[in-house]
Amino acid sequence: MPLVLRLLATGIGLVLALMAGIGIAALMDFWLLAHRALYPILVVSQTIQILAIAPILIIWFGFGLTPTIFIVVLFCFFPLAISTADGLTSADPELIALLRAMGANKKQIWRMVRMPSALPSFFSGLRLAVTYSVVAATIGEWVGGSSGLGLYMLRSKNALATDQVFVAIFITSLLSIVLFMLVYSVEHLALPWYYSKQERSNGTGSVFIKLRRKMI
Repeated sequence: MPLVLRLLATGIGLVLALMAGIGIAALMDFWLLAHRALYPILVVSQTIQILAIAPILIIWFGFGLTPTIFIVVLFCFFPLAISTADGLTSADPELIALLRAMGANKKQIWRMVRMPSALPSFFSGLRLAVTYSVVAATIGEWVGGSSGLGLYMLRSKNALATDQVFVAIFITSLLSIVLFMLVYSVEHLALPWYYSKQERSNGTGSVFIKLRRKMI
């Protein structure tokens, strides 16, 4: 049951963080004034300690799953928003100029150039976010959770049950690794063109071709 609640809080928090991060990144890319206004606020927001505002979250949302989900969102949306925003601005300007010369509008350029170029940065931020989400869920369960793996760790510590604490730590670490590898696998499936380009630039692609020819 504690593990199920941990997975539930992590999953809901990640989905909400994805929606918030991608939405803010798209807004900053479409609207230059929003980029100039929101980017510094996002950076400054990370200087605020989550534990400092945790009592406020308990007052607003009470004990239970809601403050844990909110803390996961606070932890995860920043790397998603910043990495996606930076990826959107790193699109090839020559390719954008070519599409403009061919009569493409801003939405078409965003869909065909900016969004694909932002995917590697987005997945880099997502890999960070999934590892942060497990830590954030633990903090949320410590502070305001009525159940969950974090509260189980806290109760085991108070009972001096060191073995149970280590088991909970192992499960938390294992969950982070599994989520990281899952995102990594999805990234390789979603971006074959990006990794094939990296292999060619690093020369690994030619090595694989030579080995394949020798085997044949």
